[in-house]
Amino acid sequence: MTLVEEGSLLREELHLATAAKNILFATDFSTASEAALPYATSICRRFGGTLHAVHVLSDANILMMTGGVDYVGIGTIYEEAHTEAKEKLDQIVARSEDIPSHIYIRHGQVWANLAGIVAENNVGLIVVGTHGRTGLGKLLLGSVAEDILRHAPCPVLTIGPKVTGRAKLRALRNRDLAPVELEVHQVVYATDFGPGSDAHAALAAVLAEEFHARLTLIHVIENYKELHSRPGPIEKGLRQLRELIPESAGLYHAPETLLEFGDPAERILRDAADREADLLVLGAHPARARSSATHLPWSTAHQVIAHAKCPVLTVPG
Repeated sequence: MTLVEEGSLLREELHLATAAKNILFATDFSTASEAALPYATSICRRFGGTLHAVHVLSDANILMMTGGVDYVGIGTIYEEAHTEAKEKLDQIVARSEDIPSHIYIRHGQVWANLAGIVAENNVGLIVVGTHGRTGLGKLLLGSVAEDILRHAPCPVLTIGPKVTGRAKLRALRNRDLAPVELEVHQVVYATDFGPGSDAHAALAAVLAEEFHARLTLIHVIENYKELHSRPGPIEKGLRQLRELIPESAGLYHAPETLLEFGDPAERILRDAADREADLLVLGAHPARARSSATHLPWSTAHQVIAHAKCPVLTVPG
């Protein structure tokens, strides 16, 4: 029996409503960061949540700005950076005047500061933009987004640079946020059946139910050359996918299950694009799982996050 039985969807629904009450939006004021802001505000509007807008002044950036000046110069530059950050955060909350909000300016390591805000305010969702750069496998603010994904005790919604079409929420002229509603017509959940996959599938199902959306569940078999002589993994994979969301879940649309073969990132991205997915859901391991940041290898998760045409939700478990 999976977690998606009678009563479990209700529990996940209650968890979703609670999670959406406090949304943390982490920003460095870059274009990539600003692309994520409409998602944070639209989620707050839909679920009646509070927006927590955060900017962390990093020591590295302050040192680069000083150019080797003396201690007094460093202090002056820090004060100026703090003032500028407050003005920008004030502008953000002013543009979302109908949403309860708080702003935070911190100094030092980003995740160390975000962790305290998350704990103190019972934050249930972190929203962050990514620039999608590859090579060193780093995201927004160097390794910051990766740190968030590895350590966050709550779901993280990442908005990459390739988000397009219906999944892209645009701002109005004069930098005012559009009073848009978050639309989700297709949810895609990718899994390798790791620990917690049934609970993550339940959350994906609740999201599909909340928005009356279609749900597709995907598992990719990477090593498939000998499957012609070993059909067991195919049958097992299809059965496991079907068991994640049984008929008793009562979704508006019957879930679609896909068993794919090849490179996981390529297949997940292709299937999501083919279905014009509005949301991709991935499971995430806690920080102590050093081998990977997600159930999928980190390299796969990074490629999905960096190249997805829709937002990606990673869920700890």
